[in-house]
Amino acid sequence: MPVVTVRRLWKEFGTQVVLENLNLTVDEHEFVTIVGASGCGKTTFLRMLLGVEKITRGELLIDGQPIASEPGPDRGIVFQRYSLFPHLTVLQNLMLGLEFRDARVLGRLFGTARRRALDKAQSLLDAIGLSAARHKYPTQLSGGMQQRLSIAQSVIREPKILLLDEPFGALDPGLRADMHEIILKLWSANRMTVFMVSHDLQESFRLGTRLWVFDKLRHDQQAPDAYGATVTYDIPLNGRRQAAMPAPAVLATA
Repeated sequence: MPVVTVRRLWKEFGTQVVLENLNLTVDEHEFVTIVGASGCGKTTFLRMLLGVEKITRGELLIDGQPIASEPGPDRGIVFQRYSLFPHLTVLQNLMLGLEFRDARVLGRLFGTARRRALDKAQSLLDAIGLSAARHKYPTQLSGGMQQRLSIAQSVIREPKILLLDEPFGALDPGLRADMHEIILKLWSANRMTVFMVSHDLQESFRLGTRLWVFDKLRHDQQAPDAYGATVTYDIPLNGRRQAAMPAPAVLATA
């Protein structure tokens, strides 16, 4: 059974059609990269997967079940802007996710459960190269270090699906290359299914096992909001899937 199933999905804001008639399936452990012009619904699609944006009509299923109307532990998300708690250290930021999950009443772990959580957090810090900074606060970290910690926050609870909304857009090329290696290592180790929005086509080809291009197939100059975007190209990378349509030259402008 596919992890994510999209059937005849539409998203509208009032009279504006943002997405129209999406039909897609995504299997376990795929890494889907998403490109397209600004405003064509890429982030809106991620928000629907997260559960914070309602579907206008159609179906969006996870493991064959309708998606919950609110975020859940099976989905993690990383934005371009860091979502860290400034009053907590690096280690405390990571521990907080485990404490919210495993100690919902008190919000704090004790004894053996706390030691296991500390071991898990420390192991993840080792994997992302932040072990030496575990007692520092977010304001003491560089931009790349903060983004590594943001990704670790989302991964530590072992989500089934990880959503990345231009997570590396604010980083310089050297740091982006380092982050690419880290996210691929975490993706492989945790067997997650990943959806990543990016404006960098080279990045999308490098990281993904599958590339989606969001674009409008229909246009009306008299009614520019009458039609929405869909996935115009579904391209396999690394031979994982068959393309829904042939790879186009237009990708250079996506």
